[in-house]
Amino acid sequence: MGLFRRKKKQEERAEDVQADEVLLKALLGIGTASKETALEIPALAGCLEYITNTISMIPVKLYKEEKQADGERKVSEVPDDSRVKLLNDETGDTLDAVQFWKAIVTDYFLGKGGYAYIGKERNRFTGLYYVDEECVSVNKNADPIFKDYQFLVNGRTYRPYEFLKILRKTKDGCQGISIIKEHETIINVGYNTLRFENSLVKKGGNKRGFLQSENTLDQPSMDALKKAWNNLYGNSEENIIILNKGLKFQEASNTSVEMQLNENKETNSTEICKLFNVPESIIKGTASAEDYVIGFKVAVMPVLRAIECALNRDFLLEREKRGSTIYYWAFDTKEITKGDIKTRYEAYRTAIEANFMQVDEVRYLEDMEPMGLNFIKMGLHLLS
Repeated sequence: MGLFRRKKKQEERAEDVQADEVLLKALLGIGTASKETALEIPALAGCLEYITNTISMIPVKLYKEEKQADGERKVSEVPDDSRVKLLNDETGDTLDAVQFWKAIVTDYFLGKGGYAYIGKERNRFTGLYYVDEECVSVNKNADPIFKDYQFLVNGRTYRPYEFLKILRKTKDGCQGISIIKEHETIINVGYNTLRFENSLVKKGGNKRGFLQSENTLDQPSMDALKKAWNNLYGNSEENIIILNKGLKFQEASNTSVEMQLNENKETNSTEICKLFNVPESIIKGTASAEDYVIGFKVAVMPVLRAIECALNRDFLLEREKRGSTIYYWAFDTKEITKGDIKTRYEAYRTAIEANFMQVDEVRYLEDMEPMGLNFIKMGLHLLS
């Protein structure tokens, strides 16, 4: 019986500790970061905007790899497939393709994953319908090896193959780990810094503190003092408080200068940019061409690869994944150079001079009519 009593007391103490932690968080204003609070942080919103905008501008293309009689494999684009339009223009949902990818990638970073329901009629894909990750519940089995799960949306059950799933750092294939959950402390610091700065602006930068009185104040005097104090802190107008003899103001907080608030904001911004692998110069608008190349490679390319893998798994028919002809999805990253005409044209010139592209192929990539110059340039060497 003593063992059970000790166990019960331990459980009661654990419950008391948990209750104290909840009470302490409530008193200190410490809460769990959310999408809404995270997006109020300029550095985080800027990093996310850069990544989502970049991905939404890059078209997704369908390719097929065919095995030839001589054993070689030939790769060609499949431009007329209806799924290409779903991914790049009209999704079949109320969201167009740009809005669709921005919503999916936002949930990829700030939620448990980006989810979209796949509309199908027999073997024909008819639409991609974005589903907010907060509306998706996961029902998993307990087997760590042969993992299986189902999705629940508004009380209805769906199988995994009915959803496109873009997941970050997942270990079960059905839900990922958000940046908010993984780095909650730095995000709370950034958000609370903004709240503190907002509080300072409202108070006109005045310090918090308390009043000391040598004499006992009667109730009318206390009411008048409270009213004057509220007027001083409650608006930005010029207000004056006259402290009678025996009243002293004692500071209880530091100013933004004393707390080095601006320096802290710069540091927080740098740390948040590290979470997304985005060079800080891109967010500040001082990035060089090299910074944009690095940002694309380390911040955007991993997300593109995750989307490509998800599309190859869920947005292809099973017969398209095997056999002598294999289909696959890939982003056309050449589109990102269209903003830099000099770099793009120099690349085309190199490709033409190296004889692995023709003039009409370049004109096709630039959305121009072909000139009909189908020829192969060959070098001549004189033998002595």
